[in-house]
Amino acid sequence: MGKKRTKSNYAGVSHFMLQAFDKPPADAPEANSTMTTITADTSLVATTSDVAEKERPSKKRKVGMLGSGYERFDATGLVPYYSDASQVPEHLQKYFSQRYRFFSLYDEGCLLDEEGWYSVTPEAVANQIADRCRCTTILDAFCGVGGNAIAFAKTCERVIALDTSPTRLALARHNAIIYGVDNRIEFVLADYLDFARSQRSNTKARNIDVVFLSPPWGGPSYLSGNTSPPSGEEGDDAAVEQIVDAHPEYSLSNIQPVHGRELVRLTCHITPNIALFLPRNTRLEEISELADGGSPGPQGPKNGKKRKSSDGAGEMIEIEEEWMGNKLKALTCYFGGLAAGQEHLF
Repeated sequence: MGKKRTKSNYAGVSHFMLQAFDKPPADAPEANSTMTTITADTSLVATTSDVAEKERPSKKRKVGMLGSGYERFDATGLVPYYSDASQVPEHLQKYFSQRYRFFSLYDEGCLLDEEGWYSVTPEAVANQIADRCRCTTILDAFCGVGGNAIAFAKTCERVIALDTSPTRLALARHNAIIYGVDNRIEFVLADYLDFARSQRSNTKARNIDVVFLSPPWGGPSYLSGNTSPPSGEEGDDAAVEQIVDAHPEYSLSNIQPVHGRELVRLTCHITPNIALFLPRNTRLEEISELADGGSPGPQGPKNGKKRKSSDGAGEMIEIEEEWMGNKLKALTCYFGGLAAGQEHLF
């Protein structure tokens, strides 16, 4: 059932999840409560504690999807777990059909909230990005339900996973336990923009080698520009391609919660080594403008000076197309020492 699970300690503010799962329901009976039985002969009073252990039926403690010893981290009750297409709402059907692309261990109990179904990075793509981002400490700025954080935990010594949703952090830890990598991930309830600004002003800020940015793209309608999720089944690729061709390219101004340029600029104060995950139809002209920290002025990342690549030219951004089969799924933009030919900048 997946990889061997190793119990982990807690760091940062990730203890909020421990507290949330540790509290028993208010109406739960005490484990050692005693039931008194009075027989026909009132001189005989017996309690359950008087009954021999072997005469009592054994009670099995309820164990969730994660198994014994992980009950406090089991997030099974937070969101529905779908095991059959008949259980899935119509607007999530096409995402459910891709569940094994998202999590190969889905049947072991991986959980996603509604946003997670359409925003999680496919596992094969997440593994490819993680291989490019090998380092000591990586920050996943928008971890969601943990797809990328799990992949990073396989290639990096330490992963800091941020999200503003306690539910999604709980789901991410739950999924990480299934993959046996939770001991390498620190789950932090925080807003990335606040975190980045605090790092900028903190002289004792922790050292972070790489930041991975997979900000909200604006929902599943990012391809079409519509406000409602696109309809159709996963196999209807021709319809999806028509949507892409019929609408304007994706603009970095649609990134949430701030313009993509501002997001990169803030991140450059943490590290110049950035991986930015974007829709496949993003305007390349806007991506090129992110060179040197996303600033239109002469300053560059981190040190305030314009850096140069190995051939003496200005720093470059590498754009990697993420394909699954014959379908382009997304773009990953590599900055700083992550870009091919600029390893010396790492």
